[in-house]
Amino acid sequence: MIPWQLIDSSPIPGGGGELQLFQRNTEFTINIVGGGVLMSTHAHASEDALAERTCREIAGRDRPRVLIGGLGMGFTLAAALRRLGPEAEVVVAELVPAVVRWNSEILGEFAGHPLQDSRTRVREGDVGKVMKEERQGFDAILLDVDNGPSGLTRKKNNWLYGLDGLTVAYTALRPQGLLAVWSAGPDRDFHERLRKVGFTVRQTQARAHGDKGERHIIWLAARGA
Repeated sequence: MIPWQLIDSSPIPGGGGELQLFQRNTEFTINIVGGGVLMSTHAHASEDALAERTCREIAGRDRPRVLIGGLGMGFTLAAALRRLGPEAEVVVAELVPAVVRWNSEILGEFAGHPLQDSRTRVREGDVGKVMKEERQGFDAILLDVDNGPSGLTRKKNNWLYGLDGLTVAYTALRPQGLLAVWSAGPDRDFHERLRKVGFTVRQTQARAHGDKGERHIIWLAARGA
């Protein structure tokens, strides 16, 4: 079997560990040291579903604005752009500058170079900071940070999925906006926290690779009018 080759690595700002970019043949993965594989170019169907299921509900709005927390390998961004019209704006908040660089260079072709789309805006930094700065600024917020609320590999991400972080997300959404959250697995407590903040919540599943692979969870949480 052909071994994995380490292509590049980068520290996570704020002392959150280290990300590593690996390649084997035509497949790439982004791993976190001590926490395993976070994402792969060969298994991204649930990331696609996160954007598709959300953006189809807001695509008809006037000049929709979407915030994506976590660039990953660009698949969520690409799926959002496919669903949205020419007047949309998609802001991507990515904490690790190297991830933006990897997408601009070696990974871009896999998702169709979504960073080159004129509707894309990249903010290098914490998605929580962007949400705090934009009161009622977005029609949808898509969170694909770490492994979701039930599978964190970085403790600092816990705030984002707690009551304080969810309240900030609620405030950053426009009336009838949608918060969509990707998770590696179910989490009943998180479902209840969404409801406690005031969201109307739907929980769905999506396979990691087409109709195969692990079942991931997507929450669709709607803010009221």
